[in-house]
Amino acid sequence: MMKIKLFIYGFLLCTVYFSSCASQINGVLRQGGSADLHIQAAMEPRMTMFIRSLRTVMGNTGPDYILDGPSIGRSIADSPGVQSVSLQNSGPGAINGNITVNKIEDFLSLTSGRRFITYSESTSAGRPAGTMHIYLDRETAPELIALLSAEAVEYLSALMAPAVLGEDISKEEYLALVSSLYGRPIAGEINESMIRAQIDFPGAITSIRGGTANGNRAVFTVPLLDLLVLETPISLEANW
Repeated sequence: MMKIKLFIYGFLLCTVYFSSCASQINGVLRQGGSADLHIQAAMEPRMTMFIRSLRTVMGNTGPDYILDGPSIGRSIADSPGVQSVSLQNSGPGAINGNITVNKIEDFLSLTSGRRFITYSESTSAGRPAGTMHIYLDRETAPELIALLSAEAVEYLSALMAPAVLGEDISKEEYLALVSSLYGRPIAGEINESMIRAQIDFPGAITSIRGGTANGNRAVFTVPLLDLLVLETPISLEANW
């Protein structure tokens, strides 16, 4: 099962990564397409125990990190569109730090020609205007996760995500599968976990899809279960 080639996950400006975490992204997007992101992520307790067991099975004798901030940072630094990354550990299963993106439309861009992030801008009555659209489905997810840490791929493969295996099953069926393999507590954490991104845009938001807006600030909250299963594509958009 460890060798199953897979995807799992991807999300807003980078969360493609922090599966089964209590995750928070705070970001500022500037006119011109540069962005600063601050990341906080912490593994849920039962998932932490699961990963610890998995590390033992894999014979990992390295540092006792469930999430390795510097290692994740090095992987993200090699991704398209990234100017700099600084991620540290605040605990064995918790990280925080900053990512600077020089061109948001290039961030985690795919060689297939399809984009994870589509960005355009203009001016309206002398004021900044533009659109940012984030899109993830079962076709784009495998390539997206390949841009991230190989270690994370090994860990996450054990979760048997439907989008990874190409199985067309529902979220309810997936939770039942996880419950049968790993128990209801793990399934419960997956079902309850959310990823929240708060992004400040260059101008007042005029319309939004998949989130809420107040002035130039958008808040997107995506259930982890939706990302693991991708029963329907994740589609988020803000216009300003």
